[in-house]
Amino acid sequence: MFDYETLRLIWWALMGVLLIGFALTDGFDLGVAAMLPFVGRTDAERRMVINSIGPTWEGNQVWFILAGGAIFAAWPFVYAISFSGFYLAMFLVLAALILRPVGFKYRSKRPDPAWRSRWDWALFAGGFVPALVFGVAVGNVLSGAPFRLDSDMRTVFDGSFLGLFSPFTLLCGLLSVSMLMLHGSAWLAIKIEHGAVHDRARTFGTVAALASLILFAVGWGFVAQADIGFRIVGAIDPSGPSNPLHTTTEIARGAWLANYGRYPWMTIAPVLGFGGAALALVGIRRGWERAAFAGSSASATGIIATVGLSMFPFILPSSIDAHSSLTLWNASSSARTLGIMLLVTVVLLPIVLAYTAWAYSVMFGRVTTREVATNPDFY
Repeated sequence: MFDYETLRLIWWALMGVLLIGFALTDGFDLGVAAMLPFVGRTDAERRMVINSIGPTWEGNQVWFILAGGAIFAAWPFVYAISFSGFYLAMFLVLAALILRPVGFKYRSKRPDPAWRSRWDWALFAGGFVPALVFGVAVGNVLSGAPFRLDSDMRTVFDGSFLGLFSPFTLLCGLLSVSMLMLHGSAWLAIKIEHGAVHDRARTFGTVAALASLILFAVGWGFVAQADIGFRIVGAIDPSGPSNPLHTTTEIARGAWLANYGRYPWMTIAPVLGFGGAALALVGIRRGWERAAFAGSSASATGIIATVGLSMFPFILPSSIDAHSSLTLWNASSSARTLGIMLLVTVVLLPIVLAYTAWAYSVMFGRVTTREVATNPDFY
């Protein structure tokens, strides 16, 4: 159906679509959970916040599973190196995500205020920790991971868990938290009845929007001025064998911004990142709730797309070995594997999208204090 080069490009784009889908759906779940102890001050208020995401959070996690599965099948080198090298960080994320279903199910099982408060903070951790670690992980991808491949393609990871945290990666982590809290605030503005919780969510959204704009701008300047960026040395064979050892790369200041000169259309991504956050800020302040949610969605899409387009064709560069960086052209599965997976995706992805749209249409509407008190199906 397609040649090897085209299949690689398609799967690179699909991986971006899945990551953006995760950010747009489960992203506001993480943002809402991270704000739970602060926007809700009474038990009724916190139950209202929880039930704004209660009907859909499980389905939203499908995007996370799909993204992980796509990396495993389409980019096995990337999966093997990132999931083994970042093992402790991944374990921390999974441990935090496990707190969410337990917190949702157990929080209201007992009327004890202390019991419920502890589960509220567990839900906070289940939202804040993944949002932070995901951003830190992206920061490490941009700055390069300390791994190398030997002649037998075995991975040697020279980093540590604490080594993942640097000023730049923490900046990326805070940007991720701000971006998702903005998205969560915009969601609460749509889903929660007007009142104290609604007003607090708008306040958090204002702060998160300003933080997103500032941190995204600082991150852009950091990438432009610091020694963060890689480029390929020599010829590139887009249809060549998947062997990273055949590629030579080097660190180059400002290399992550070079694509915007080669392909001016890529500037759409950062413009969307900044413009979406600005639209969300205006929408939140003026009470344009749908515009605010559209803006937060556009901002998340633009920020994630900026990372992917800036790094193209890199996926996971190595900061310690010039012959180990993983790119779009040297780290994919075989053409047959990518082709079969594409056929399956063409069939299944529209089903996932249709079901998601149907579920949101059924669950649409504001959560009210009265419903929390009377609906037996609520958390």
